[in-house]
Amino acid sequence: MNASDAASAPGAASDRALAHVIRAESARIVATLTASLGNLDLAEESVADAVVEALQSWRTAGVPPNPGAWLTAAARHSALDRLRRDARYRQKLELLTAVPRAAPLDTEIDERLPLLFGCCHPALTAPAQLALTLRAVCGLTTEQIARATLSTPTTVGQRIVRAKRKIGAAGIPLRVPVGAERASHLDIVLTVISVMYNEAHLVDGGDAVADRDLADDALWLAEVVANALPREAESFGLLSLLRFHRSREQARSQDGDIVILADQDRTRWDSALMDQARAALSQAAHLRSPGRWQLQAAIAACHADASTFADTDWPQILVLYDMLLAYDDSPVVRLNRAVATGEVGGLRQALSDVDALQSALERFHLWHAVRADLLLRLGRDEEAHDEWERARGLTANDAERRLLGVRGASAS
Repeated sequence: MNASDAASAPGAASDRALAHVIRAESARIVATLTASLGNLDLAEESVADAVVEALQSWRTAGVPPNPGAWLTAAARHSALDRLRRDARYRQKLELLTAVPRAAPLDTEIDERLPLLFGCCHPALTAPAQLALTLRAVCGLTTEQIARATLSTPTTVGQRIVRAKRKIGAAGIPLRVPVGAERASHLDIVLTVISVMYNEAHLVDGGDAVADRDLADDALWLAEVVANALPREAESFGLLSLLRFHRSREQARSQDGDIVILADQDRTRWDSALMDQARAALSQAAHLRSPGRWQLQAAIAACHADASTFADTDWPQILVLYDMLLAYDDSPVVRLNRAVATGEVGGLRQALSDVDALQSALERFHLWHAVRADLLLRLGRDEEAHDEWERARGLTANDAERRLLGVRGASAS
């Protein structure tokens, strides 16, 4: 370590500590302040102020003994300052100062859940749900969200502002729904977390290596939801699915290039995380309330259980896809089912099933990639080459473009 490295090491350590605290505590602090102030925007801005203050202070004074409490106090002070500067909120200032300052962070009720459900309210658009969740619950900056969601910082900023205004104007409550409303709202929450995980792999111009921070955030958030709602089987279904995906992460890329499932070195799969995924799936099954996330996790489990690609239990996977259609009859699920159909020997039926999805998925690069693979296996090499080229033209991810180019060249 040289002199420069030694000088920067303490700052790097405090930055890592701050990143950990933001992930663990920011949503809880935002939720607590929002409950006191009745203003999500003010709460989120106050936490952002506290993060900036921590970034500067911790690098010189060191990480405090209780980082979460430090961040909470700083956010509260920022909120007070903001309220003092604005006479219109004087009445709310009295409300805030009346709140006990030493309120414990850990309570029986997870304060992050009402905030998460508020951010994922069905009255908001899907992009707004994702952006607001990443900002208010995960503590990502506007620039980080823009990179993760393939948007510009300006677009993301406007999206977040409009979402907060809508929450205030429509009186959207920050609460965990109950009864029949719970299931539909929970599915949106789980979908946002799933999209968050997938976005980690789809950065424009990106490589095959995932944005690990965003993927970790998604897995962490799935754990938060499952632990907070232990009677909701689908929350464990999604947790299991993401753990299976994460367990294969190290084998998914090599030197920046994508390694397809059939070619992955399975000794690089994380067996401990797979065991945790199986445990989550078992916990979901015991609740006897099947759903689409559990079925997707069960399909992932079939891949995890196979010692080689050739040993994969494709007939079982096909059965699971048939069951999944009862919960999610989307074109993408039907495309994945067609892959399983092809693997059990029904190549012509699989191609027919894929062709039936043309109007829905013609602009989706993986539709062309699946079709190309089936055409190649049917001996229609020239058509396969053309399909891989079409697929390559529809993705902006560099690693995917390289892979599709290689596959296309193999069919020339």
